[in-house]
Amino acid sequence: MTTPPLASGDSASLRPLLETVLGALGEGTRARGGPLPEGGPEAVAQRLRAAVGDVLPEEGDPEALRHVVRALAEGSADPADPLCAAHLHCPPLAVAAAADLAASVLNPSLDSWDQAPAASELEALITGALASEVYTDALRGAGNCATSHNAPAPDNAPAALTTTGGTESNQLALLLARETLGPAVRLICGTNAHHSLPRGAWLLGLPDPVIIPAPTGTLDPTALDEALTRHQGPHLVAATAGTTDAGLIDPLPEIAAVCATHGARLHIDAAYGGGLLFSDRHHPKLTGIGVADTVTLDLHKLGWQPVAAGLLAVKAQQDLAALHQRADYLNADDDTEAGLPDLLGRSLRTSRRPDVLKIAVTLKTLGRTGLGALVDQVCDRASEFADLLDAHPRFELYDRPTISTVLFRPAHATDDDIATTRRHLLTTGRAVLGRARMDGRLWLKATLLNPHTRPDDLAALLKLVEGTTPR
Repeated sequence: MTTPPLASGDSASLRPLLETVLGALGEGTRARGGPLPEGGPEAVAQRLRAAVGDVLPEEGDPEALRHVVRALAEGSADPADPLCAAHLHCPPLAVAAAADLAASVLNPSLDSWDQAPAASELEALITGALASEVYTDALRGAGNCATSHNAPAPDNAPAALTTTGGTESNQLALLLARETLGPAVRLICGTNAHHSLPRGAWLLGLPDPVIIPAPTGTLDPTALDEALTRHQGPHLVAATAGTTDAGLIDPLPEIAAVCATHGARLHIDAAYGGGLLFSDRHHPKLTGIGVADTVTLDLHKLGWQPVAAGLLAVKAQQDLAALHQRADYLNADDDTEAGLPDLLGRSLRTSRRPDVLKIAVTLKTLGRTGLGALVDQVCDRASEFADLLDAHPRFELYDRPTISTVLFRPAHATDDDIATTRRHLLTTGRAVLGRARMDGRLWLKATLLNPHTRPDDLAALLKLVEGTTPR
């Protein structure tokens, strides 16, 4: 048996395989014919099993790459389709996907410098740059923030870590709060907060969190003040900049002021809304974000990156000392003293891929202006969709969009009608819409993250929903 070629070293071996993959992706997409495979879970599972066959045959199949990729593409949701708009599930930029291929080929592992010499430095550069986007004012007070492992930044300077997404970032924020304030720290957040926050408090063995009702969809500063007064501290308050259900942003300056009054630590989950930092027009919606002790960012949402592309920004680098670990085979004392960068304190994970590469290529290729334009485009589409709904007598709009999420429902439809309509669109593969419960009612949710979506696509989506909903 001939030894199969490796990805790195002889890159020429990849060329015919890439052609196979691109061809299979096209075949699968054409076979699917829409934003989602039709038939529902069982039908999709049967087609996939039939296409893949025996996953561990006695003899290998040289056509496996084409068959399996085609089957996966045929059975996938396509976030690049304008009618696939349910979740914070973005269509990745081509340049980011291409950079991700390079990361897979080179396969650096960011657990020790000798496995990732350039990637570790690139991560330091990019995380430093993104931390400065969040903490512009704090940087002025800390002086110049170093962005290299070889020139450590001051302890009071901002920093950032790469993560697998918002969930890991939020859990890390809770861990850093526990290590800073002690094991009695209590999480306080609104019912609008992401599920990973109370779940993370449970995972870390923290006291039961205080969950404040948020009937308007955002955390009320007055209710927060009352909760901080009523419950014994220390406290970690978690605010949200871009809720999952409606894309709403908590009143960040007011919440920060309440936290300052009570001496509470502040975390802001900006996994969705953090992308607004790149837009001159929408940046003011995040006023107050730089006051937070920690901030969650997630560029595989409003950043058009392939999963995963999460970050946790911290206002003071000294907080990260809690993550320090020593393993002689990865960061021996004498190696560190000799100048080899220590990477173990950069994550709770050991082996991890250089997800920062695709982010670096995107930032460099598009620049602030290009990224800001993409943010503006999807926010404009959401506003246009809201205009269509406002003008349509058979639909009800929940509210004007804050970012790019629009909640709507057919007028006079029941909650059961709306749930049935959504599932029918899913099982027929014609459209992918989410669901959210606000004001005690069920709403259809369109999360617009595709900058190529056009007004005609939005009109077609409404027509499809209207034609499917029982009257």
